[in-house]
Amino acid sequence: MNHKGSCLCNEVQFTVEGAFESFFLCHCDHCRKDTGSAHAASLFSTSAKLHWNHGEELIKVFKLPSTRHVKSFCGQCGSALPFADKDAGLLAVPAGSLNSPITIRPNAHIFMASKADWDKDLGKVPELDGFPQVDKADTP
Repeated sequence: MNHKGSCLCNEVQFTVEGAFESFFLCHCDHCRKDTGSAHAASLFSTSAKLHWNHGEELIKVFKLPSTRHVKSFCGQCGSALPFADKDAGLLAVPAGSLNSPITIRPNAHIFMASKADWDKDLGKVPELDGFPQVDKADTP
């Protein structure tokens, strides 16, 4: 199976050839800082191959010292991109970077002991299809 992906500005484009074995939603401190969100959503494979189709020269990689945490991103728009750890034989792909459908569901939320204080009962928060309506009387 092939998966196509890109960054937000579309200057970096890639193909992942092969299947993903796992899909984790990581709530660790590093992933929360890295994404600016409640968790990172990453797909992993030990057998898939990553091919850069366009813009490989724009890719930046940050390795957090004294940890296993790595962030690969577009140097132009900052979007998260895949990272192939050749030493570990593991490909990590940010789920949001893919343009093609993902056929597997997340396996687990991980590092829940580190989750954000505000990341509780989010299923009770209203869901909207777009921006919320703002009452002009509520704005300063």
